[in-house]
Amino acid sequence: MTQNSGSLRAKTQAFGGFLTAMVIPNMGAFIAWGFITALFIPTGWLPNGDLAKLVDPMIKYLLPLLLAYTGGQLVHGQRGGVAGTIGAIGLIVGSAIPMFLGAMLMGPGSAWVVKKWDALVQPRIRPGFEMVVNNFGLGILGFGLTLLAYKVIGPAVLAINEGLTWAVDGLLSTGFTPVLALLNEPAKVLFLNNVIDQGIYYPIGMQQSAEAGKSLFFMVASNPGPGLGLLLAYWFFSGSKVMRQTAPGAIIIHFLGGIHEIYFPYVLSKPITLLGMIAGAASGIATAQLFGVGLTAGPSPGSIIAYMLLTPSGSFVGVIADVLVATIVSFLVTAAILKASARRDALKEDAELQAELDEAKARSAAMKQEGKDVLAGRMATTTGGASVAAAMSTEGAADQAVDRQIRTVVYACDAGMGSSAMGASVLRKRVEKAGLSVAVSHAAIEKVPPGTDVIVTHKNLVDRARRVTGDAEVVAIENFLADSRIDDLFARLEHQDQHQTRS
Repeated sequence: MTQNSGSLRAKTQAFGGFLTAMVIPNMGAFIAWGFITALFIPTGWLPNGDLAKLVDPMIKYLLPLLLAYTGGQLVHGQRGGVAGTIGAIGLIVGSAIPMFLGAMLMGPGSAWVVKKWDALVQPRIRPGFEMVVNNFGLGILGFGLTLLAYKVIGPAVLAINEGLTWAVDGLLSTGFTPVLALLNEPAKVLFLNNVIDQGIYYPIGMQQSAEAGKSLFFMVASNPGPGLGLLLAYWFFSGSKVMRQTAPGAIIIHFLGGIHEIYFPYVLSKPITLLGMIAGAASGIATAQLFGVGLTAGPSPGSIIAYMLLTPSGSFVGVIADVLVATIVSFLVTAAILKASARRDALKEDAELQAELDEAKARSAAMKQEGKDVLAGRMATTTGGASVAAAMSTEGAADQAVDRQIRTVVYACDAGMGSSAMGASVLRKRVEKAGLSVAVSHAAIEKVPPGTDVIVTHKNLVDRARRVTGDAEVVAIENFLADSRIDDLFARLEHQDQHQTRS
């Protein structure tokens, strides 16, 4: 039963990871649309009827087509992206509402059809006919997919959208929207939030924003207040010295940087604090609903800075109240929980407390990694099997590569953001402080630049990294922010610099 539930969670995480990979590269376009909406619609900061004409074409055509292209590209490269765009236009033209949900379905679906066609036909193409067969094959399939989307898939997606809209209207009219916190907060620490946020809230939010200039659904899962309250409570009331010392840095990364993953280990180390997160999130949703506020687009990352930039005219008081109330409620509930257990925690040795935090971080990373592994087409062995042994074998490989000249180090993770970006930032500061001539950056594994000397990645992604990075050395770690192998790599860089100086 446990194995089946874990597998289901991992598959759900993988689906959420695919949605994230489809949405995140296009967030700049969504935010640009949000700025145009916030500024130029009749209720905006600078009402302008001429510039407001940009709003409808962008939300109806540009944004859904970007999603469709990106989703198709993820499935079958550029040909998949083109196929996804051709298929999605049939949905868009045949609908009076923004087709975000349809584009997220039709883009990858169309690409899958073309991928299967290519696998069947391309091995049988006679030399010299490749371009004709490939171009006309994609054109004919695209023609059929467009008609299918216009006549069949479009009406089905509209029916689904109407059902979701009915459910949303029901929640809003009955005042039960705060109960979404019962779903959102546990989903976050299980790394299932992308399924909910990008799969449900964002499409509904964009539709509402197109009609009203704002939407509450951009705030129900992205509110930085509950996480801030949790971390403040750990800072002031935790019986663990380690937790108190690490909380301030986590607050900056979470609240200003918008990387909510940083607080997940704190919840996992004491799961009962999830009650504080739920209470804070529910209170924030209730406050936003009371003030009738929303954001013009989805804040990504979920930073207070993004919140302020995407707040429409007349909503600042309500949005600030939303975050403030969520913070206070989460802080009070979590503080009460921590104070109740502080006496017991105070009796523990700091080493034991550090071990608990490390274990929680590892558990948090492992849950996230499960989804990434399924998305990559495999499940990593987590019980000490051959794949883990192979991953950890890079420690020996690193010893053999001490004499290798290192000029570039790239932190790589599934999406090339979040954890890898933070890890690269930490090492880069150490390198700059030491005056070393080494470039440190971050990237998605599939986009690591050619010629990279060393790739730092999670141990469960080592095999994937080796398949796409040529002869680059791969350093396997368990924690992007603090790991002994990162310290070993830095020592090698210092040794290399000293050796070059002597030479």
